Amino acid sequence: MAAGWFRRLLHKPKPSSVESSLNSSRSASSSPSSSSAESSSSSPSSSLVRSVCLSPVSTPDINASGSARWAKSYDVCICHSEVDLELVEELVSYLEAQPESFRCFLQLRDATPGSAVVTELCDAVQNSHCWVMLITPGFLQDPWCKYQMHQALAEAPLANGRTIPVLKDVERKDYPRELRNLYYISMVQKENSFRQIRDTLLRYLQELCRSSTSSTE
Repeated sequence: MAAGWFRRLLHKPKPSSVESSLNSSRSASSSPSSSSAESSSSSPSSSLVRSVCLSPVSTPDINASGSARWAKSYDVCICHSEVDLELVEELVSYLEAQPESFRCFLQLRDATPGSAVVTELCDAVQNSHCWVMLITPGFLQDPWCKYQMHQALAEAPLANGRTIPVLKDVERKDYPRELRNLYYISMVQKENSFRQIRDTLLRYLQELCRSSTSSTE
């Protein structure tokens, strides 16, 4: 019996070459996956993304002596009806008291005595960077307000931030057709509206100074 058992042991079949190759391929393919994942997570592209740091865009100083702001006499002209003078004086006081000391053209205060109204309105538009249109029921009924509005639109027909419509006590349907391609500020809360006007002015002047600086470089 011992001889028969020994004979069977000698004749036990060996694993086939196909099984051996499959086992070796499994063992070869099991480990690199984790290492490739590790290598991909630390690939040059990802490390490059981590290493790239965008430099912040510098804010131009609109008060600098060589600023494009000083190319015009006023930062903003307030176009308004005489019945809204009290509100406009509050707005002008607010803007002129800001750190930027915005230069405002107020017709009854800054117009040259003895000059023609048409001349003064046109000069105010041409000598100002921006124009605030205080659109109220009085504005819609005042022909001089409409005249100045048309002068401003002729000066800057594109919606580039220079014309700033402010709507007060006027329904949307009565909003001037000429301004309907422009977003407006709705004056519901006076303080918030004043702040929006100030931010809009500052943004335009900063962009003006930035573009003029880049064009001279």
